Amino acid sequence: MSASPHNYHNLLEAVNGLRNRGYNYDFHFEDACLHCAKISESYSAKDLRITEYYRFEGMSDPEDNAVVYAIESKNGNKGIIIDAYGAYSDEHKSAFLSEIKVDD
Repeated sequence: MSASPHNYHNLLEAVNGLRNRGYNYDFHFEDACLHCAKISESYSAKDLRITEYYRFEGMSDPEDNAVVYAIESKNGNKGIIIDAYGAYSDEHKSAFLSEIKVDD
């Protein structure tokens, strides 16, 4: 995956940093697509690209293991989605995200 251009210390800092840089939409996975309720849009993996990502590991709690993805659609909508990894991951969401093209 693409190198992350910023060094965030935690998930909240990453989300706020991405918001400040224009990733204003929240994507959620449903029915094999990413949806954005705010603009009533749905996207397949081929309509998206991951521009950067940040992985965080909880020091004491495995529930804190997460990856935040910065995603841009072909029509220019920029947003984020958070995915857990490890025991708490959603295998369908993770599989979908792995199909999205990643910027080099």
